[in-house]
Amino acid sequence: MARVRLQDVAERAGVSMKTVSNVVRDAPHVSDKMRERVQRAIDELGYRPNMMGRRLATGRTGLVALAFSDVSIPYFAELSRVVSRIALEHDYQVLIKETEGTLEGERSLVANSEQGLVDGVLFQPSVMSSTEVARHRTELPIVLLGETAAPLTMDRVMIENVTAAREVTAHVLAGGRRRVGFVGHESSGLTETSRQRIAGYQQALEEHRMAPEPGLLIATDEISAAGAVRAVGAALDAGLDVDALVCRDDLAAIGTLRALQERGVRVPQDVAVTGWDDIRLSAVTFPSLTTVSPDLEALAERALTLLLERIDGYEGMGRHETVSHRLVVRESAPAR
Repeated sequence: MARVRLQDVAERAGVSMKTVSNVVRDAPHVSDKMRERVQRAIDELGYRPNMMGRRLATGRTGLVALAFSDVSIPYFAELSRVVSRIALEHDYQVLIKETEGTLEGERSLVANSEQGLVDGVLFQPSVMSSTEVARHRTELPIVLLGETAAPLTMDRVMIENVTAAREVTAHVLAGGRRRVGFVGHESSGLTETSRQRIAGYQQALEEHRMAPEPGLLIATDEISAAGAVRAVGAALDAGLDVDALVCRDDLAAIGTLRALQERGVRVPQDVAVTGWDDIRLSAVTFPSLTTVSPDLEALAERALTLLLERIDGYEGMGRHETVSHRLVVRESAPAR
């Protein structure tokens, strides 16, 4: 089937190709009546703007990149879905870029800027510091996501990780739990995400006049459910004594549920379990997971808005913003 051309749309609508281009680019001087007429022809023919033509006309590609460590992590898969949908509302498409969570991969992303393929980048660093990001960045607009500190000249959007970790830990303490462990941080080289969530966990314990115990911190060799199965299983077999486990993320919580079940430990009767991210699977585990739910809609909308403002020429200081979160209480750690 032949590709529908701009000329085909112009002929169907009975207007010039320039008018069609103005409608496609959402030029402000086009009348509502003319815009409706051209849009009807676009819809009838199934016309899709040519990216190269768009770039020649506007200097932009209509693409933004979303970069993070690993698309197989459910949180990033769900973030990608939300960002892609909201980007379409702004007439942008999203290019997904994996950095593999390595310093080399993240440096390459920041320094190469996708070789002119995109107009801007949403980037969640795993290992780069704010100094590294500032040192390697190019002129391409970048908005940072997540917990890593951002340079003062760059925008960042995140949730309050320390606050949320304190809240979920306080929730299990309010339920009468007194031996509360933490599961899922890296066994070597803590990410800023893990660092902040452990800090919030510790704050809640101290606020309840409980001394944090290093022996209740269960590290994993990888960010995965399988890694948590191995780590929690080994800790239980070695005599771990807990009545609640606060997990770094939902994957760690799912693995924790498996390790407990294999040893006949009841959830939540014997041990309460909480997760983080509220991925789709968390509602259908057995038992269903109590979890921290970040507002992905608000995060994606705000990050894209800041990025588009940068693309449009905003050159002010960085905007460091937070979006809301909530605690979703389910069966694995019910309210008292």
